[in-house]
Amino acid sequence: MRIAFVASECVPFAKTGGLADVVGALPKALAAQGLEVEVIIPRYRATKPGPTLAAHRSVTMPLRSGFQFASIQDGGGSDGVRHYLVDCPVYFDREGLYQDSKGIDYPDNYLRFAGFSLAALEFLKRSPVPPAIIHCHDWQTALLPVYLRHLYTRDAYFERTSVVLTIHNLAYQGLFPPHILPEISLSADLLTIDGLEFYGQVNLLKGGILFSDAITTVSRRYAQEIQTPEYGAGLEGVLRSRANRLQGIVNGVDYDVWNPATDKLIPAPYTPQNLAGKQVCKRALLEKMGVEHPVLERPVIGIVGRFDRQKGFDLIAEIAERLAAMDLYVVILGTGAPEYEELFRNLAARYPQKFLVKVAYDNALAHQIEAGADMFLMPSRYEPCGLNQIYSLKYGTVPIVRATGGLDDTIEAFNGESGTGFKFSHYSSEALFATLTRAIETYHRPEVWKRLMQNGMQKDYSWASSARQYADLYERLARERGRAENVSGASNPRG
Repeated sequence: MRIAFVASECVPFAKTGGLADVVGALPKALAAQGLEVEVIIPRYRATKPGPTLAAHRSVTMPLRSGFQFASIQDGGGSDGVRHYLVDCPVYFDREGLYQDSKGIDYPDNYLRFAGFSLAALEFLKRSPVPPAIIHCHDWQTALLPVYLRHLYTRDAYFERTSVVLTIHNLAYQGLFPPHILPEISLSADLLTIDGLEFYGQVNLLKGGILFSDAITTVSRRYAQEIQTPEYGAGLEGVLRSRANRLQGIVNGVDYDVWNPATDKLIPAPYTPQNLAGKQVCKRALLEKMGVEHPVLERPVIGIVGRFDRQKGFDLIAEIAERLAAMDLYVVILGTGAPEYEELFRNLAARYPQKFLVKVAYDNALAHQIEAGADMFLMPSRYEPCGLNQIYSLKYGTVPIVRATGGLDDTIEAFNGESGTGFKFSHYSSEALFATLTRAIETYHRPEVWKRLMQNGMQKDYSWASSARQYADLYERLARERGRAENVSGASNPRG
């Protein structure tokens, strides 16, 4: 079965967040299960170019009542997966993937990713074997199923191809003014409540939800949450209307990269059976962060991520002074909203031996925090999946999380014997502080804490299980498409 991933980013070519990790890891896991998988992404300025494929030097995209052109580069193959880069300098030879250096979205993002979706379809058409599945990701590729329904509906090449759309974060939807529709080769007739219209704007993600054969999210709980007004970001009704096509599949993690037994970025390895290296990592982390005389009996709370209200940093801000009064260390790494960057810099200046802060992106330090911290804090307002809490389990760093989305799916509340972490439900600083206090009390019971650490380290969230669920979904869609054709006795229209 041929599976084509179409996404706006993928490690190691381009990354701004977890989407790139998923598109880098999931295809490898699918290939290991015997599927034929390829990945198509844009070639950005920061992406190392590959050789242009001779047969694909010019791919045509109808845009703005004219045409735009791209070429297809060979990104190479690894672990059974082929990678292809859509090279269109007018759209992608820019300093950032989606924004300029000031953090402002490019105003023509709708054209950039419409062109990318069209180029991907035209590239796929040049293969003698159509893909059984095109797997799209987030709003940047949500136009692809719309195009299949409205531009390619009579194209026999795609008549047996199904589309899966994965929503990694519903908050980002691709909203643009109505006048863009003719510019991206779509009829103004789509500006309806049953089409792409969304409170007077065009919503690209809504189009993908309506016209894909299946929609997935990155955890079971998040798939339920986004059908409610609290988490649905205005699309809850659309998602409920497609509930029979909506499925949550929790992300996996790559244990070749995130494993304290083999991690080359940490000072000492360790395993559930031999935890001695964890203390070595703890001391090294505190010393690296500027603690002159580390007190290893104190708990270390790790925080790594984007500084944003979504991640619960408003709650952390509310309890910061109380944390400063406690006998502990807080190690913080990340960038994001200026108000939180300033908050953490000020805390580090006032309490330099307690709040240990680096405002930056630092992959090696992220690994070292996972290994050297005792607890990892993720009090998110919402969290589609989350990966750091899963990394933390493997590193014996006990997660403290809010029971939402993937955090609720992956962390089991500790009851003294079973369970892997601490959870709270009500989104408030008091609930967070009470849960953190309970975790610290448990930390000071060494044998109980060791049991809790080992419970988490023995969990398996590798990609194999998640990939099997995706493979089952692909097979079900392929069977449906085949049955529909057999019953009708004619080519199967999309939709």
